[in-house]
Amino acid sequence: MKISSGAIASWIKIALEKVGVPSHNAIVVVDALIQTSLWGIDSHGIARLPHYLTRLEMGSITTTPNITFTCTGVATGNVDGDNGLGIVVSRYAMDRAIDLALESGAGVVGVSASSHCGAIGLYTRQATRKGCLGIAFTHSDSFVVPFGGDKAFFGTNPISIALPSQDSDRPLCVDMATSVVPWNRIMNARRDGTKVPDCWGVDALGNKTSQPEDVTAVNPMAEHKGYALAFLIDMLCGPLNGMPFGPHITPMYESLEKHRNLGSLMIAVDLARFPGGAMLPSVIGAAINEVKGSNEKIYYPGEPEYLAQETRSQDGIPVEWTLIEQFDYWSLKLGIPPIRRTI
Repeated sequence: MKISSGAIASWIKIALEKVGVPSHNAIVVVDALIQTSLWGIDSHGIARLPHYLTRLEMGSITTTPNITFTCTGVATGNVDGDNGLGIVVSRYAMDRAIDLALESGAGVVGVSASSHCGAIGLYTRQATRKGCLGIAFTHSDSFVVPFGGDKAFFGTNPISIALPSQDSDRPLCVDMATSVVPWNRIMNARRDGTKVPDCWGVDALGNKTSQPEDVTAVNPMAEHKGYALAFLIDMLCGPLNGMPFGPHITPMYESLEKHRNLGSLMIAVDLARFPGGAMLPSVIGAAINEVKGSNEKIYYPGEPEYLAQETRSQDGIPVEWTLIEQFDYWSLKLGIPPIRRTI
């Protein structure tokens, strides 16, 4: 069924506060999850809330983290997330990268002791709102088969790059996993009882399968290219920040009582420091119009999400019944009213 974003947002905030998350942090998470679902990125939106609640309740995500920033140079710094909600930690880290960029021209901030940060395009778009180029990487536990292999090793390890456009609410933004699909697409299919394309992943024997419950690993994007990117991103997010990599990371959906110890890398660059920086948003707008003018079927990077937001803001966010059942379970468990099921 379709439920209004406002009704879902209210329920999420109450649920997070009920498990001990401070109101100001709950609002950050609500904004991120609702925005992601409005964009149509259902693998990283409101569907992840039950998982966050479970880890918060079990203590592997800190409800009231002491997030700290250490400046290590004119353009560099480190954020210790104290195992808090990854969305809160990552927004804070990109804010620090932006601060450095506006002061020194560029900001590169490493993140340690974090957890699942949701859709990484949230943070690169965050940089564009301050007139900056945004680049962000993060990693995950083993979900992806290395090119030439048959068992998972690296994570889906996404990358996002965003630039401000003439329409400030619609920056040019690439946000993609280095695997053919995010692992959460497999988890959603398991939850909903639907099959998946057999090119997405392999079973325990390394064979193709369309049964999501049999998928033990997904394939890398563009074969060796996705594998190479995943390898590099894991090194930049994990070991560079003193965090583990690949098979040494606590699994997202197992060992729920253990910290994830995830890392990220947030980069912001002040575009005003370059000769074309002041005009870049308008040039990007012109380039978008030109490329789209050649064929009405062409979308610019980020546009499918913006079009989805137009529809879902008006019609409501589609929510699978299995997810509604999970929300109802948490309503009963936490002693809070269920989500108002209206658009």
